[in-house]
Amino acid sequence: MTGCSEQPGGGLYVHVPFCARKCDYCAFYSEGATGELINRYVAAVIREMELVADDVRPRTIFFGGGTPSLLNVRQWEKILEAMERLNLLGAGEWTVECNPATVSADKARLLRAAGVNRISMGVQSLDEDLLERLGRVHSREMVFRSFDVLRQAGFGNVNIDLMFAIPGQTLERWRATLIEALALGSEHLSCYEVIYEEDTPLFAQLQAGRFDVDEDLACAMYDQLLELAASRGFHQYEVANFARHLCGAPDEVPDHACRHNINYWRGGGFYGLGPSATGCVRGGRSKNWSNTILYCEELEKGRRAIEWTEQLPPLARAGEVAAFGLRMNAGWPFETFRRATGFDLLEDWSAEMNHLAEQGWGEIEPGRFRLTQRGLRFADTAAEQFLRS
Repeated sequence: MTGCSEQPGGGLYVHVPFCARKCDYCAFYSEGATGELINRYVAAVIREMELVADDVRPRTIFFGGGTPSLLNVRQWEKILEAMERLNLLGAGEWTVECNPATVSADKARLLRAAGVNRISMGVQSLDEDLLERLGRVHSREMVFRSFDVLRQAGFGNVNIDLMFAIPGQTLERWRATLIEALALGSEHLSCYEVIYEEDTPLFAQLQAGRFDVDEDLACAMYDQLLELAASRGFHQYEVANFARHLCGAPDEVPDHACRHNINYWRGGGFYGLGPSATGCVRGGRSKNWSNTILYCEELEKGRRAIEWTEQLPPLARAGEVAAFGLRMNAGWPFETFRRATGFDLLEDWSAEMNHLAEQGWGEIEPGRFRLTQRGLRFADTAAEQFLRS
């Protein structure tokens, strides 16, 4: 979770915790569900919207999961009607995550008409064997069909999510998926290396010795990603994120970059609604209960289902903002960081910046600090140096 500015949430995140089947690698809070529980969740999340509506006019909205596209048309209609009533529509960027197996023409048209203007589609792979390996419920054919459905519904900003370093994935198979995915012509591409999170089937398989992690192969796949994405007109603006730019090279971020995520990385405030969702408003952080039944019960009693809240000291909060912002290729312009946090990178983190520069992981430029391409490959390790207890 990032640090956050003193301003009310400029972003609104809504967590939809339901999946047709939980993927073997997934550590996010999600679950299978009956229609009855989903209806109860919809009523609860609308109630939570009502409780915060007077304090938020979102510049960006993001429905994530889980699988938001698992909600049926009537359930979406109820949420959208409530958002209109509460004056929560009109965000400049509004993203909904979709699984290719749960995209329909009716649903796509409904979302587009309501103002959703960005879709993030969880493809992960175009290799049937690897899709099964990950526990995905969609086929490669569903990806192409769903992409066409989204285009026909009027979506001109689509992200494709991919994963690499999947157990059993070779460099050749990764290249083949990348080439096919890039040929779709999406506006955005997110590519993540598989992370082995505890309490997931994939982690258990790793611990049992069913496969090994090959760091050299993962690095080669990342290099392949950088090369192919650039050759197809994508600009990398964050460790795992690439986007198209309408004209020439972008100054800092391409036109089709995800503004909602940039708000996180730049320390902006945001509200988080739904089970397990985190929020950060006026410097205070909170997290909802990771339990859908408990979440619904609390909202049915007329109160938000918040598990905990905390107020970080200003320096600790600024350190988190510094760490997350370094994931972006643009790094931190010193003046932008000062405006966001009230602290000066050159004064408070000079030793850390010099150390990273000496390692070849960072560059101190006139007016900014950024990670090098090698530093970005190990951004999490580099960023840890900026954290303050």
